[in-house]
Amino acid sequence: MLTIRKFRQSDKQRILEITVASFDGVSIDQNIERLWGTIEGKTWQERKKQNILDDLDANPAGVFVAEAKGKVVGYVITRTNQQTGIGWIPNMAVDARHRGKGLGKKLLQQAIDYLKQAGMKYAKIETLEQNTLGQRFYLRMGFKEVARQIHYVKPLF
Repeated sequence: MLTIRKFRQSDKQRILEITVASFDGVSIDQNIERLWGTIEGKTWQERKKQNILDDLDANPAGVFVAEAKGKVVGYVITRTNQQTGIGWIPNMAVDARHRGKGLGKKLLQQAIDYLKQAGMKYAKIETLEQNTLGQRFYLRMGFKEVARQIHYVKPLF
């Protein structure tokens, strides 16, 4: 049985595990690491995990997890901005063993519903150009591409 529920602090470790596995190949920090190696002794995985922890702390009420047989198998994180009316979905991931079953769609719909209830007028989400699966998925979910952004990095040593 699959359920979508609100995030609990005890979910953090499992969310971090899913994150590291899911963002392999589609992470800006991984792209940086491929060019210059680890930074300050921190791998891309450690930096990505810290980003997730920051997101979890920023709006824990807007984080939802998918659970199958008592185990977290996916998550979605949201943030709201009452001044702009634009909600943001900074991170979402599903365990590889549970992909292709509509779980991502359920999680994303839960995030959209939460943002609507929070008074947001729009929801935004972003992905890398190298994440073609994500691009197709977001379009199927009704998102429209509004811009492309290029990330540049310059060593300062």
